[in-house]
Parts: sequence; C-alpha cells; structure tokens
Amino acid sequence: MSSKNISFRQKLRYKFDNLMAKGPIALIGWLGILSLVLVVVAALILTVTGFTQDDGETMNFVEASWKSLMRTLDPGTMGGDTGWGFRIIMLGVTLGGIFIVSTLIGVLASGISNKLDELRKGHSFVVEKGHTLILGWSEKIFPIISELLIANENQKNPVIVILGHPDKVAMEDEIKSRMPDTKNTRVICRSGSTIDLNDLEIVNPHDSRSIIILTQDGNDPDISVIKTILALTNNPNRRSEPYHIVAEISDNKNKEVAEMIASGEVTLVHTEDLISRVIAQSCRQSGLSVVYTELLDFDGDEIYFEEEPGLVGKTFKDAVMSYEDSTIIGIRKKDGRITINPPMDTKFESGDKVVAISKDDDTIKLSGSTSAEINTAAISSGMPQKAEVEHTLILGWNSKACSIARELDNYLPAGSTLTVVAEGDGINVQVKELSSKIKNQKIDLKEGNICDRTLLDSLRLEQFNHIILLCYSDIMPEQEADSKTLITLLHLRNIEEKTGHDFTIVSEMMDIRNKELAEVTEADDFIISNKLISLMLSQLSENKDLKAVFDDLFDADGSEIYVKPATDYVNAGTPVNFYTLCESAARKGEIAIGYRINEFSHNVDKAYGVSVNPKKSDMVTFTDKDKLIVIAED
Repeated sequence: MSSKNISFRQKLRYKFDNLMAKGPIALIGWLGILSLVLVVVAALILTVTGFTQDDGETMNFVEASWKSLMRTLDPGTMGGDTGWGFRIIMLGVTLGGIFIVSTLIGVLASGISNKLDELRKGHSFVVEKGHTLILGWSEKIFPIISELLIANENQKNPVIVILGHPDKVAMEDEIKSRMPDTKNTRVICRSGSTIDLNDLEIVNPHDSRSIIILTQDGNDPDISVIKTILALTNNPNRRSEPYHIVAEISDNKNKEVAEMIASGEVTLVHTEDLISRVIAQSCRQSGLSVVYTELLDFDGDEIYFEEEPGLVGKTFKDAVMSYEDSTIIGIRKKDGRITINPPMDTKFESGDKVVAISKDDDTIKLSGSTSAEINTAAISSGMPQKAEVEHTLILGWNSKACSIARELDNYLPAGSTLTVVAEGDGINVQVKELSSKIKNQKIDLKEGNICDRTLLDSLRLEQFNHIILLCYSDIMPEQEADSKTLITLLHLRNIEEKTGHDFTIVSEMMDIRNKELAEVTEADDFIISNKLISLMLSQLSENKDLKAVFDDLFDADGSEIYVKPATDYVNAGTPVNFYTLCESAARKGEIAIGYRINEFSHNVDKAYGVSVNPKKSDMVTFTDKDKLIVIAED
C-alpha cells in the first residue's frame, strides 16, 4: 500500500497506537490537555455569547473557565443551573467531563495496579551490603538457606539475596512454605537471568560478602555456571577487590575452564566427584556419611581455624591433648598451607593456626590443664587386620557409578569383585570402558529391574560385603527415581530378615524429604546428594579455606576419615575418657575425632550412634562392636 492510499483513519489509528504504547503517563497528559481544551472552548463560548444564569450575573473569561472546570470534574454541579443557553453549554461540558474523568480514573487505576505488580515482581536495586548472594534456583537452594540461617544467628542484620529464573512471588512463597521462620535473616528474591549483566546489577554483587552459583537444569548445566562466572568477573562495573565465589560444577572437564576464567576468585565444588567419594567411602564404613554431614552442616560441630599463641613451640600432639571441647585435626601455616594429620612431632610457629572441630569459633580454647588423665592400662595393642578381598553390589545406575567404582578401586585389594545390576541404554558400553580403568576389581554386569523381587532373590545377596543403591537420577524425574530406590530398599530389608544375613546398605537419594520415608528400611547410610552438595557450598561460602581441608579428607591420598573397631585402641568393657582414646590414636599416628556406639546404629534420635568431638573428660565404655572415628592415612 503506497503512502497516497493511506486513509486519515489509518493515520489516526496509528497515532493512537503509538500514544497507547507510551504508557499511563502519556495518556494522563493527553487527557489533561483534552480537558483543558474543553474548558477553554466552553469559557470562550460563554464569554462571546454572554450566556448567563437567570440571576443576570455576568462572567468574564476567568470566571467562565472556573465554572466549566467545576462541571467537568463534578457532573452534579450543574443541577442548580438556570438559563437554557447556559444549561446547554454546561451539559456539553459535563458530558465531555464524564468521558474524560472516567477515562482518567481508569488509566490511573490501571497504571497504579501495573506499577504495584511490577514492584512485587522485584526489579528494584538491592541496596544491601555484606549479603550472601545466591545465583540460580534449584532444589539445592533450600538446604543452603537452612544452613545459612543457622550460620547467621550470631550476626547482626544478615541478608540472603537470591536471583533466579522463577517469578519473584513464586520463589518467596516456596521459601516461606519450606521455611516459615527465617530467624534473624532477611531473604530477598529477584527474578532474572544470572548471565544478564543488567539483572546481575540489580542484586548488587559488588557489595556482597560471598556468592554461591548453582547449576541449572539442562543437558549441559555447567554452561550457565561458566557464563555467570564470566558475567561477574568481567563486568566493566565490577569491584576492584576479589569476589568470594563458590560454584558447583557437574563435569570435571569444565573445572579447569571455570578456574581459569575466575583468576582465583572462585572455589569449585565438583558435585559428581564429591558424591562419588562419599558413597565409595561410606559403603565400606557404616556411619561415615553421618560424620561427614556433622562436619558439613552448621548445626553441631564444624571445622574452624584459630590462632593460639600459647601453642608456639609445642608439638602437634601437645595441641591435640590441650583442648577439652575441641578436636585438633591439622595446622594452617602462616603462609596459608594446610596440613591435616601432620606428624605428631610437628611444632607450631608464630602465625600458625590450629584446624579444629568445635561447636563454634569462640569455643576453641585451651583447657588450661597441664596433664590429661590417661588410662594407659586400657590402651590396646591391637594390630590392623590384613586387607581381604571384598565383594560389592551396585543396584541402579547414573553418571556417578563409574566414579564410585574408580574410587572404590583405591581402597580394595586385588581380587575384589563388583557386580552391577541396572537397566538403561548404553550401560554395557560404560561398564566395558570402566573395566579397562580399574585394576583391583572384576566387574560383572547383570541387566534388569532392581525392583524385581525375583531378580533380587537370584543375586544371593549374602555373598556381598557391601550394597550400593543408586537412584536413576539421569533418566527419571527426582521423585520417581527416589520412589524406585525406596521400593528396592524395602525388598532388601525383607530379604535380610528372611535370610538372617547382615549386609551394609548405602542408599543414594535426591530429595531430603524422602529420607524420613526411607528410614523405616533402616539402611546403614543415606547419601542425600542435593543436601551434601548444598552443605559443602554453604560451608565454603563462609570460609573458602575449608576447600583444602575437605579435599584432603575426601581424597584417597593422604589422610581420610575412617571408622575402625574401638578395640584396636582400648580394651572392651573398660571405662575410658576421650583423652585416652586420643593418646592411643596418636601412638599410631592418627587423630581420634569421635566414636560410634553400635547399639544406636539405627536410632535417628541418637544420630545413628555417632558422636563427633565429644567432651574429652567424659567417660565411655566400648563393646567389641563399637567403633572409633579417626583421621588416618589408611
């Protein structure tokens, strides 16, 4: 259509559409101008024609304008008018006023409503300082918030700011339903993209204390994490001081890229590696997952760094025996190097800090006692047993299965076996590839449904030392995968009751809310993947130096946490204090950090019998089934 064929009506409609697109302010302005034109025209007519009311009062232009304006704003004003000429003019003004004012009220109401909705959606700039910033939204965010609420209890006016893709109101409602009481912490939500510079500016990362980046759902979740790190560190408006960024990464191949672009500002948690190591270690040592959870969460005992001038010149063993309410597990040298379970004769120098397990940083205090009461007669001379081949069964499959098998291979003697029972595409190829990468285990794959009771009975479960139950998190929704795990657990416990054979079961679940349902199965350990990752991210957001500590504890090289027979350290049936246990462990080059009472191994209210960092003067009597929790090299 050429410009010559465009009608006046089309031009007028186009102008009107452009006017509407400018929003309420433009409409209010044009309605105001229209009202002014109506008032001025009516006043001019009255002035020119000389129409007045029957009282004969003459009106100048100003007076006529005022009367027209009053009838525009209030139609009831014309009820007492007299004189038909005057009435007709005022009737026209009033009708015009009704149209204009009603439209104005509608525009104002709509504009205010839209503005309130916009404000509720959260697009305003966050003016907080020293806040914890969480970028991303997933199920992991709820345990993270729960942990930060506990960590913030002794802080003044703490704030958590969240930038996620859901609607702000939806995020706030879900947080409120999961955590009705946020204690002294304010939780502020903003909706937006974590890789958009404009959205990032809204949550004020430049004044944050720490930043946690969560992976998003998708085929390649690490891409969003890497892009978010880039958006933060390469922002032209970024602060000059380094950021304290903690991010989760799913694929180890992306770890080096993420570390490279962040220039030392980011601490990465490799989720698959973390869960694989915990599962591999826990399946061989029942109760170990409870110990890890105790160290990782903020409710109970955690790991702290504290400088103690009174230890300068003393040995590490002296430090171990010098604290009543804290357990010393390592040294942080003044140059930043951290060593867990150093040689007992290692001496403290000025500026060194102890790495301690304690209830809080203000509870790490020297006992003041010059010598601990040690019952040397109760110390056992038990020797470590020779490693025997072990037979492990993995039920189910996900991306962590291969990592678990490789991690197990670091602890098992040659001749051990690994049986995998699972179903799914490509498992044959993965198992074949895995066989070429491990040296101490022989792998046998049986394809089938792990919920099939007939299949489970045919496996002769009594031949296995350990059973690992993995959820199908890669191919099933979270709740469906956990349901399959729960059904399999019920079958396993029923088989155990019927056969009378005890075997350790380590079960992986995704949603922490399903753990309570699964506790009826009395599995030895529950590995709640999302929770463990959330706990690690929360801890590192408070202190990034903890990364070196956890790397050492989770790594097969160096010192790890072991759950060993208590009779290897003290005689059964003899009451001893924890100082005696520390002394016995120190003689072996190990650190005692707690114990597990077998009687309560399935009692959730007793923390499954696990006690970490007990008061050293308290007495305890062990049976031959109880365990001591130590940090040792093997």
